[in-house]
Amino acid sequence: MNNRIGRRALGAALLLPLFRPAPGRAQAWPNRPVRLFVGFTAGSSTDVTARLFAQRYAELWGQPVVVENIPGNGGALGVERLSKQPPDGYSLMWAANGALTIVPSLQPVGFDPLKDLAPIAIMLAMPSVFLVPEASPFRGMQDVIAAARARPGELSYGTPGVGTPQHIATEMLCRSAGVTMEHIPYRGANLVDVLSGVLNFGVQNAGAAMPMVREGRLRCIGVSTLERSANLKDWPTVAEQGFPGFEAISWFGPMAPAGTPEQVIARVNADSNRILAEPATRERLAVLGLDAVGGTPEAMRATMIRDIPKWASVIREANIRAN
Repeated sequence: MNNRIGRRALGAALLLPLFRPAPGRAQAWPNRPVRLFVGFTAGSSTDVTARLFAQRYAELWGQPVVVENIPGNGGALGVERLSKQPPDGYSLMWAANGALTIVPSLQPVGFDPLKDLAPIAIMLAMPSVFLVPEASPFRGMQDVIAAARARPGELSYGTPGVGTPQHIATEMLCRSAGVTMEHIPYRGANLVDVLSGVLNFGVQNAGAAMPMVREGRLRCIGVSTLERSANLKDWPTVAEQGFPGFEAISWFGPMAPAGTPEQVIARVNADSNRILAEPATRERLAVLGLDAVGGTPEAMRATMIRDIPKWASVIREANIRAN
């Protein structure tokens, strides 16, 4: 009897490896919580959109997706943290373009945006808007440029900080028009000083400006998209006002550390595009002044390859330096 039991146990032990999953396939990803880094504070546009997607990721993946805010250096601190994580799919980032394509040209960073990160997809685009008080004599971008030519260096404009997409966009406009203006950096929105006339105009992300424009307190004289934004169809672009090719947008999307398995990248990409296509998501984005983009890892990488030298040139020519 004991021998039979022993033989059965030995047989079971010999068969056991046959029923074990192959290495790397023990459990499908994800089988534990996923961290989603955000390089900005809670309540910022990056944070709000990250949490919108994180909630749906958690529902689709059956695991908690924990948003972890790591603010600092224009979002670059969070990107650096991501680049040092194990490439196992359990550390992702809701990345903003400034940290990837602008900050590395402003100051030293502890990562290479093209070597240390795995793009997944650009999900959202956020235009910048040029704003004046409703009583301003500036009716469009040509009025601003004409005034800047007549009074070199005297016009002032405000943006949410040095080296932000809004700052770089305005300096790019100045370079193309051959004018100089005084930049006044703010911590966050500058709309109060635009309203009061302390600034000649302000440049802000569309979501922050939409309420005051729709209330008639501010007037949008230019949008930074190449073509009219789907959510801002009544607001003219800078490009259509005599500056063809002008485009300067903020964009957001998921990224992973370089070396993350391709099947994880493909899963996050597919689910991100699925979330973006949902009517509830589209409605929420419209309220925030964001345009849906969607796409592939290859398209995200191509955009980075295009934008890094583009913004580096503006930074160099305008002699922009980080604070």
